Amino acid sequence: MAIAVAPLSVRSALTPTGGYLHSFTHSLNPYSGCVFGCPYCYVRQGMPARLEPLQWGRWVKPKLDVAERLEDELRRAADRGRLDGLRVFLSSATDPYQPEERRLGLTRACLEAFARRPPGLLVVQTRSPLVTRDLDVLVALRERVWVSMSVETDDEAVRRAVTPACPPIAARLAAMEKLLAGGLRVQAAVSPVLPHRADRLVALVAPRATRVVVDTFVSGDGSGGKRTGRNGIPRLYESLGYGDWSDERAARALHAAFRARLGAERATWSCDGFNGL
Repeated sequence: MAIAVAPLSVRSALTPTGGYLHSFTHSLNPYSGCVFGCPYCYVRQGMPARLEPLQWGRWVKPKLDVAERLEDELRRAADRGRLDGLRVFLSSATDPYQPEERRLGLTRACLEAFARRPPGLLVVQTRSPLVTRDLDVLVALRERVWVSMSVETDDEAVRRAVTPACPPIAARLAAMEKLLAGGLRVQAAVSPVLPHRADRLVALVAPRATRVVVDTFVSGDGSGGKRTGRNGIPRLYESLGYGDWSDERAARALHAAFRARLGAERATWSCDGFNGL
């Protein structure tokens, strides 16, 4: 599948955040667009995605000067004594380790800027094993950083049916294991929960995660499921025979299973879980 790549120049790197990510002060997105093209991604319904002529997942716009802008912003924050107050979510509207990152290294350059001037908290959210490439820089951030890996199911057939452009589940689990062995704190984001076998998913994820957050289409899309209801997931679930996309009972049971294995502090739920770091 052909991917359109159109570089951008940006005036700023850090964007003030709130809403679902209310405990974070800023988000950072080194790319606009995402070639993983997850059908449930809320970003596809907003701007600038709705202005793009190409289908979501078919385009990406690298922000080529994002690391330079970030360097400037961190320098100013340091001069004002505000670095410790920064809580940054990387990324909220793209995957920072989508394939173009292997060539361009924009996310790595941003991590290097953070390593020189560490914020109070940095959460790196991805579904790509490419994150392990930057283990050296992540380790330099020590207790200031969490790596959050999306693992929505234990079933590779489900992964291929729902998110075919995304990395295999086994590769993500291997990456989590490597990050954890490297001394990093690793969060498993079972978000959104896709069809799964709870006992197997818990057995695969729990030994590879410092903590887990479980989320659903309803609790996690910021609108009580309304955005998910508009983005094609109901039709996809019906076509695949997956049942009611809005039924949270299986996810609640999964959360309970993780709590039984890890304890309440390490097995969290939805918005409170993401903001509890």
